[in-house]
Amino acid sequence: MSTSGKPNTIDRQYIDKAMSYTAYRTLVDELLAGGKVTGPQQSESLTNYARLNVQRMQRIDKTVKILPEVREIIQSIQSPQTWLVLTESWCGDASQILPVLNAMAALNPAIGLKLLLRDENLELMDQYLTNGASRSIPRLIVVHSNTLEEIFNWGPRPAELQASFDAMRREGLPGNIITEKIHSWYAKDKTVTTQTEIAEMLSVSSQAIAV
Repeated sequence: MSTSGKPNTIDRQYIDKAMSYTAYRTLVDELLAGGKVTGPQQSESLTNYARLNVQRMQRIDKTVKILPEVREIIQSIQSPQTWLVLTESWCGDASQILPVLNAMAALNPAIGLKLLLRDENLELMDQYLTNGASRSIPRLIVVHSNTLEEIFNWGPRPAELQASFDAMRREGLPGNIITEKIHSWYAKDKTVTTQTEIAEMLSVSSQAIAV
């Protein structure tokens, strides 16, 4: 799900301190070895979530297949882009989406994937609130690498799933049931909707730039 409006320009400090996907995975593993997660809040439940998320990322890293039409769009990008993502290790949606973004970005050397921890960068996060209120992650911010002007942003999850999530919250379903339904949706979708939504936004933005 995207947020539209006047293009934003990202402060270069965020790009400079952001991590690669590999560095993020290493950080998460090192913290878990000490029973910790990213962010200021620490608990056994968050640690368990992060361990489960590592398993999810490992599985998706091995199994994700980028759709031919998505591959074509990504490989057609010529102007350098930076894909900046706000995330945390305990976030279940991030574990489903980060490996997909990594696989997509790897298809084109013009694309650089960079990850930032949300709770260390709340000033940036607060520019990308979901429904104007929630610091939901992951949040993908695609910018021109040279000017750092935003091209588009996306997140925290595919539009169909976000609508379902909002409906479940309105119905007052327990958090554990919502989480179960969310991950069931991801399992059935097999990363297709995440890929196609982002590819469509890349295609639209490329056409706009070309005009």
